[in-house]
Amino acid sequence: MRLQRTLAATAVLTALPALAACQGDPAPSAGRAGASPSPSAVRPSAGGSILDAQQYVRQFTSCEDISSEPDDPRLPSTEFTRVGQWSVTQRGVCSDRPAHGELVFYVASDMKEFQERYKQKVMDAIKGGDGASGLNSRVFVGKGYVVTPTQTKSALALARSDLRILTCNPAFAVPKGYKKEQALVEGCVLSDFVNSSDGSGSPNLETPQDPGGEKPGQPAQGSLGLPRAGSMAELKDLVGAGLDCSHFTTAPGDVAIESIDYQPVVKGDPLAWGVTGRGLCGVPAGAQRAHDLNWLDTVGNMKKLQTKAKAAQLADLKDDGKLNATASRLLVGENIAVESNDPAVRDGLYQARFLALNCVPGFFAPAGYRLERSQVDGCVLTNYEPEHPGG
Repeated sequence: MRLQRTLAATAVLTALPALAACQGDPAPSAGRAGASPSPSAVRPSAGGSILDAQQYVRQFTSCEDISSEPDDPRLPSTEFTRVGQWSVTQRGVCSDRPAHGELVFYVASDMKEFQERYKQKVMDAIKGGDGASGLNSRVFVGKGYVVTPTQTKSALALARSDLRILTCNPAFAVPKGYKKEQALVEGCVLSDFVNSSDGSGSPNLETPQDPGGEKPGQPAQGSLGLPRAGSMAELKDLVGAGLDCSHFTTAPGDVAIESIDYQPVVKGDPLAWGVTGRGLCGVPAGAQRAHDLNWLDTVGNMKKLQTKAKAAQLADLKDDGKLNATASRLLVGENIAVESNDPAVRDGLYQARFLALNCVPGFFAPAGYRLERSQVDGCVLTNYEPEHPGG
């Protein structure tokens, strides 16, 4: 049954009271898409009704033909919860036709329990090998209800409201310029930043920008851009032309290997480095010593990765001012990275537009090489390698 038909009488009786007015704030303007929200420190309430939640979100995006039918074909086939779970008492779906997507609503009697269960779902997925789980969260939290849009365009519209996105992946960090609030459970945050692996989400002002100009080492036409990949499989295909991945593994024990001949950049817990997924190309061990080791990384927090890589690089330089020949160099894309100590492999990656993180004090690149900003002070991204590393 359609809620707009079956609950019409209830809607008239309750008159769908303005959400913010319940908290003492001025009532929001009539539901027109794109209206600016009035500032409020109080999360908008559903008033115990999906129709109330619909009224609020329609101030920011389209939400038509709302339904509470459990078998509505518009409901995602991989929904993370349903009525009777996570304290959910009502569920509904409406269509955002301009965005060619849907909005799924959940009314919850205990929002802390809902957030705890969502966090557990994310952490279980990470432990199971999906390090990027929850990074592109679309779980918009209100007071007593949640909205999950299926399209990034809808999410960007809702980000202008007083709803906040719940993110529980420990590799996620809210970029500068966006709102950040504490969630009801430790280890999760609420923000208005819409993360997206394809770059269609909120603009990240911390993303490396083209330095411009015609300074030595910078191409006159500006940045050539950095590569990106939506998954480990895409990254593996991307580097396949210049890197032998015929032997490939994501097994934690193999990926964590360290050899006297092949030292990775990322050591210890990858999540602490901002890395969400990790793979190894090469033969870790067997009848002979480990050989041809190169590490592939999907990255959820590039600034964190570059910050820790900078510290490791400076520690390596401390003794003799040179980088260890067997230590891997970190080559980065937009949301991916490769660790390699093989100059031939790195040369192929430069052709694929990867750039190496270089934090050597006083480093410069001759004219004709790329030299672009890093996400950390004191480092640059470049495709130039001196004959003597560190010199």
